[in-house]
Amino acid sequence: MSSNNQNSRVAGNVVLDTILTLVAFVIFFLICRTHVPSDDPKMINFWGAMAGACMSGVFWFAMQSFKVTLRAQRETRK
Repeated sequence: MSSNNQNSRVAGNVVLDTILTLVAFVIFFLICRTHVPSDDPKMINFWGAMAGACMSGVFWFAMQSFKVTLRAQRETRK
């Protein structure tokens, strides 16, 4: 595989990972902010965003772990 093709593939993976993580953040934010015990909209959004950010980080780590495991399994089959 050429270096240019590999660089574009890595860039595509980074973009896809970023988009999926942002979508996960929005979903987690919308779910978490309904569980914040406050009447202040600023605090509801703040704590919903903090919880969504933590969960999005875990999602990103899990996605990276899955990709590494899948790549290793595919290479052992060859």
